[in-house]
Amino acid sequence: MFTSKNHFTGVIAGALVALSIIALVLSLVNIEDVTLPPTVKYGMVFDAGSSHTSLFVYEWDSDKENDTGVVSQTLSCDVHGQGISSYASDPLEAGDSIRECLEKALKVVPATKQREVPAYLGATAGMRLLREQNSSAAEQVLAEVAKTMQEYPVAFKGARILTGEEEGAYGWITINYLLDSFTKESSPSARVRHPCYPTGYNETVSLSSFRTSPCTNQSDPRLGPGDRNITLEGRGDASGCLAAIKKLFNFSACGQSQDCTFDGIYQPPVRGQFIAFSAFYYNFKFLNLTKGQALATVRETIERFCTRSWEDLSASYPEENPQRLPKYCANANYILTLLLDAYKFNETSWNNIIFQMKVGSADAGWTLGYMLNLTNMIPAEAPVWVKGHAPSLWAAAITFIILTLVLGLAALLLLLWV
Repeated sequence: MFTSKNHFTGVIAGALVALSIIALVLSLVNIEDVTLPPTVKYGMVFDAGSSHTSLFVYEWDSDKENDTGVVSQTLSCDVHGQGISSYASDPLEAGDSIRECLEKALKVVPATKQREVPAYLGATAGMRLLREQNSSAAEQVLAEVAKTMQEYPVAFKGARILTGEEEGAYGWITINYLLDSFTKESSPSARVRHPCYPTGYNETVSLSSFRTSPCTNQSDPRLGPGDRNITLEGRGDASGCLAAIKKLFNFSACGQSQDCTFDGIYQPPVRGQFIAFSAFYYNFKFLNLTKGQALATVRETIERFCTRSWEDLSASYPEENPQRLPKYCANANYILTLLLDAYKFNETSWNNIIFQMKVGSADAGWTLGYMLNLTNMIPAEAPVWVKGHAPSLWAAAITFIILTLVLGLAALLLLLWV
């Protein structure tokens, strides 16, 4: 019996040595340096417009493509109430108004990443106007929203008023990014180093954004282009409304020139495709004019809407905001004047305008373009390198290691067996 025990022990010991050598060899052959998957970065931008505020949360992989993060929209949250400029007399309310959306944003960002999330607020038309009228009130409103954002576990980077040029430029980046118009010819899946200066790209898409309405109502006229005041009287006069809108533009400065818009500003001929979003889209969506209707149909629809009485409109649209409903006539005529008389679209080129608010799952607007620019400033994280095996070799090594452990346990039990 003792001899039999020694024999089995020797066999197991030999098997252990053989299995250990095989497992060691499998663990050492064909080892490659591989990188771990990139971590996900997040960023958030408040769009504080004239009529409302929205928060957008974006995410992108930390390794990025050509130093520009491949950004996608994760969350869109509309702040309740009017734009922050409406809180000029009560700045504290401006800060409180954004809390709900901030709390929703933190629910989609992992807790371990929240404190590194860059958070920005960009204010546009309403705050630009408030700054002109009352600069101290504008500063107080921005200070309060900044104070609120600093209370949350995010990397607050600032609240500021964007210029009209910045808003337009970032919107242009957004649209062309979402439509993949910044694609290099030599690499279909790559985007250029900086989207503002493409080197070798497909034809980009122009855009039209509508940042300010020429008026609000009879008692509260607003500034239009060139700081010209106008008050529209609610007379149901479609032609009178259009004539009043045209007073906002100084077309006489151009004379007979065909390459001039208004105030003597150079306007090249329109060509290519155009995306009309923001208030362009919302106003035409309300009038059911975003389905590619011909220009003649658009004119007729707007004229018919503008001749309707207030009693008729309020009865036909009971769920529409009563403060917004009377503005659609003025806004639509303002848009038409800007597109036809200023930018010189006509019956043919009108078909090149697409009224659209989303491209894929992302909202069209300036915030994504802003975020793209910001990610271009964030240094790319160095990839994490580790040693790796082919899956089949790794599985085989694990199998032999397990067999070695099982036989080792069997040998131990055999030695203890008397």
